[in-house]
Amino acid sequence: MKVINPRTGEADYEVAPLGAAAVQAEAKRLRAAQPAWAALAPEERSAILHLWAEAVVAHRQPLLEALTLDTGRRRISEIEVDGLPGTIRRWADLAPRLIAQHSRDNQPSAHPTVRNSTRLVPYPLFGAIAPWNFPIVLSTIDAIPALAAGCAALVKPSEVTPRFIAPLMETVAKVPELAAMLSFIEGDAATGQALVEAVDYVCFTGSVATGRKVGEAAARAFIPANLELGGKDPMIVLASADPVQAANLALRASIVATGQACQSIERIYVARTIYRPFLDALVEAAQKVRLNYPDIAMGDIGPFIFGPQGAKVQAQIDEAVAMGAKVLTGGSVETLGGGQYLRPTVIADATADMGVVRDETFGPVLPVIAFDDVEDAIQQANDSVYGLSAAVIAATAEEAESVAVRLEAGAVSINDGSMTSMVWDAENSSFKLSGMGPSRMGESGLLRFFRLQALIRQTGAPLPLAAYAEDAPR
Repeated sequence: MKVINPRTGEADYEVAPLGAAAVQAEAKRLRAAQPAWAALAPEERSAILHLWAEAVVAHRQPLLEALTLDTGRRRISEIEVDGLPGTIRRWADLAPRLIAQHSRDNQPSAHPTVRNSTRLVPYPLFGAIAPWNFPIVLSTIDAIPALAAGCAALVKPSEVTPRFIAPLMETVAKVPELAAMLSFIEGDAATGQALVEAVDYVCFTGSVATGRKVGEAAARAFIPANLELGGKDPMIVLASADPVQAANLALRASIVATGQACQSIERIYVARTIYRPFLDALVEAAQKVRLNYPDIAMGDIGPFIFGPQGAKVQAQIDEAVAMGAKVLTGGSVETLGGGQYLRPTVIADATADMGVVRDETFGPVLPVIAFDDVEDAIQQANDSVYGLSAAVIAATAEEAESVAVRLEAGAVSINDGSMTSMVWDAENSSFKLSGMGPSRMGESGLLRFFRLQALIRQTGAPLPLAAYAEDAPR
């Protein structure tokens, strides 16, 4: 299977997708080793995870080179690679405390002679299907806490960005105890389908359409499914906000990673009293953004990782223009050196019936809509099938929060934007079609990988059958 380089447009890499039999064989190998892993004390598993973090640090350069080729961007690749050891260490350090805190031993019950204990029993085999936009982060964000919980882990990254798999597996191989528990496999959609059928708990990050298929397959297999799907994140800019500061903030929250992030701001609602200065400042700032072409070491945003995504974004822009919207800057996907690039695109006079406002874009496109009444802004922000995250900007956090609590979104950034990409300890749920299942943030990030087993001890005399007789004393 050919893999396209996002900067050159050329097929310069190949993968051999695993078939169903190979996936089942790998799952069988991991399952066989998992009981010994689960039997370790949490502190012992944590020590092994710390060794993996050290191996990642030692292999930073090959990991970075591979991920840079995968994504066509260097700075965010550095952030992903350099953040991985910290994520591993974070869960390694948190897991023993959380497991001890949520394990209950010899607790009294409502019955005087009965005592209860609660055991945390990890799912034997965890599986993940990850997308192409943040390949390392989203291939490991669920797998690391699953390992810390005592699960074995089978991960299928996207076939669009598979180059990092080989150097990452080299880091795993440096820790034999972990190599028995963790596998990253190459594969396509059929491989992902086989993975769902082979595991006991599945996490999927991606589109609503594919997430629905994963959820249905998980239901047939009678296993839990954690789904984090699309977003069409709104930002509301209240009249009290500084329009220039708000514009700069909106730009960053919309176009970082070329807008290829589910938490990117994709709809901006601005109070009419500051609409014009906001729009002017946004256009001015957007025009200063540099493409990182031809030098990957320069510029602000890179190419579309998945080339066909550029055509989808262009179709949204063209439809908006045909329906009466105005492109104030940007607006045309450019082919540069074989890669697909789009300069930040500010769109005015957009309406709710346009795809650029209604549907997920996944590109550096900023439709701006004026509002006269805060109630109307809230209604428009909530008028979506998505509910992943949102943002509110105002002069004070208190004013912003009074609007934020009325938004139908799992996480709302107050006087900032897209903060879920930076803050991982605040639990949140995906609303509407943006997903289902426990939070991957905060304590739930670990605890979701346990089933609860109650041990109910009778310390007195068990009740005799006579206690249930129709004529027993009452």
